[in-house]
Amino acid sequence: MPAATLSAAHPAPLPPAAKRPAGSRKSWAFLIDSAVFLFVFAMIFGIYAIGRTWLGPAHPQAHISQNPRDLPLYAFYSLVRMVIAYAISLLFALAFGYAAASSRRAEMIMIPLLDILQSIPVLSFLPGVMLAMVAVFPHSQLGIEFGSILLIFTGQAWNIAFSFYSSLKTIPRDLREAAIIYRFSRWQRFVELDLPFSTIGLVWNSMVSVAGGWFFLMACEMFVLGKRDFRLPGLGSFLQTAASHGDTRAILWGVAAMIALVVLLDQFVWRPIILWADKFKFEQVESSSTPHPTLLHLIGRTSVLVRLYRRLFRPVVNRLTLLFTVSARRAAKTFAAPKQHRLRQRMAYLLLAGILVGLGFTVFHAIRELSDLHREDYVELFRSAALTFLRVNSALLLSALWTVPVGVAIGFSPRLARMAQPFVQMAAAVPATALFPIILLFFLRFRGGMEFAAMLLMLLGTQWYILFNVIAGAMAIPSDLKEAAQIFHFASWDRWRFLILPGIFPYLVTGLVTASGGAWNASIIAEYFHFQGRTVSVPGLGSTISSASDAGRFDMLLASTLIMATIVVLINRLVWRRLYRLASSRFKLET
Repeated sequence: MPAATLSAAHPAPLPPAAKRPAGSRKSWAFLIDSAVFLFVFAMIFGIYAIGRTWLGPAHPQAHISQNPRDLPLYAFYSLVRMVIAYAISLLFALAFGYAAASSRRAEMIMIPLLDILQSIPVLSFLPGVMLAMVAVFPHSQLGIEFGSILLIFTGQAWNIAFSFYSSLKTIPRDLREAAIIYRFSRWQRFVELDLPFSTIGLVWNSMVSVAGGWFFLMACEMFVLGKRDFRLPGLGSFLQTAASHGDTRAILWGVAAMIALVVLLDQFVWRPIILWADKFKFEQVESSSTPHPTLLHLIGRTSVLVRLYRRLFRPVVNRLTLLFTVSARRAAKTFAAPKQHRLRQRMAYLLLAGILVGLGFTVFHAIRELSDLHREDYVELFRSAALTFLRVNSALLLSALWTVPVGVAIGFSPRLARMAQPFVQMAAAVPATALFPIILLFFLRFRGGMEFAAMLLMLLGTQWYILFNVIAGAMAIPSDLKEAAQIFHFASWDRWRFLILPGIFPYLVTGLVTASGGAWNASIIAEYFHFQGRTVSVPGLGSTISSASDAGRFDMLLASTLIMATIVVLINRLVWRRLYRLASSRFKLET
């Protein structure tokens, strides 16, 4: 039984402090504690400012300043929206992926539904989300803020859900049998087996999902719905306003602020999490690589924070785990009773009936909306879909050609990973939409430049899904298998054929699926962009969706969204689903 997988949930002890004079250690600890407390006070003030703004009256056409002095506040606003959207995305992904992987009947419904949801562009969610939020909070800024957060959520959640579902489907049989032998409750199995085994994939897909959120930030903070123009202060609206006015200086300031924010997130969030996640690797021998300290380790050595962690947070976490375990066992016994089982079935039937009634109502109104379109409109829509289909698959092919070898190299070499990971994370997190105005300044000078610019933007919005999943897959390959390949002197081709490709295959399929959905989503920005007071576009389904959103043509928006969703679902059913079944049956790590 690999002990690293089932027992890795317990945190490793903090690294010992370096030997230095007592006075120097105290001064260093005092400085770090002071900086941490100042940061906490600043965060409290920022939360107070956000609460006052969100609960204030609605300002659907807020003025977006182009003064660089406002960028720190705008960056904080955008970061808060991203954090809330990611928290909702993670909770959704864990619940959705667990439910889909635990029940065959649920899987038959939920996975096609996830295919449909990830194929719907962000702008297609815009009318329903914004109108619903404004109706719920008609006199408060909270409705517009929640609408923006939910739009960011739609650009993040599906990738994490696919990753968690794929990891659960590839858990080795001996680990499942061990959980049964030790009589794990559902909660214990979730905490001690499911989450640890899925951690590496969740971490890397979380990074790429957050990068996807930054990608669509400009569309989620400054959006047009017919004659209504909703604007929220933030980095996305700052960059969009600068691009619309052709203000290169403001664009550079906005990009610099975003890069600075990404670097801080990399140092204080992602790098420590990556080092922490490495101990959840499924292997039977101890890894030879040693973790290197980060800025968070230096902060963690200070006396006050260590005391808070040991005396407050760790006992609370242990107590909650015990309570959840006892509650889960009691709930399992309760629901095992025949009466409770019948009650649960009735509730399920009522829920299913409610869903069917809602679907029928939606379909009826959708048919009424689509009845206004003519034959010429559908011909143009299918022509646009064919053009976008070619761009999407070209972007996937070009992305896979370089991300697979580079991702494997980073995942296999700890030294290369230490050097390349920060640059890869920063490059992925800086949204290509922020650089798109600069790209357009160069490409629009040439004939057909918008076509090349659109392909480049789709490539930049697609490649990270594949790269991060390949890195996660390469890092998850057990060290004993790598050592066996060295002992048997595998040639390069044999190493790729018998070790690397089978090891990364489940992760690669997840990356390709989410990259395909990301490419279709990226088309709404790549094919249609407001630049220097005018609109530049190329024919395609994404351009049709964006122009329909600007004009308030809900019939065209609905038709183009349905066509895009249908294409993506057909591809997933005919190609990706078969590869998923192959990954869960043939390329699963078993002992």
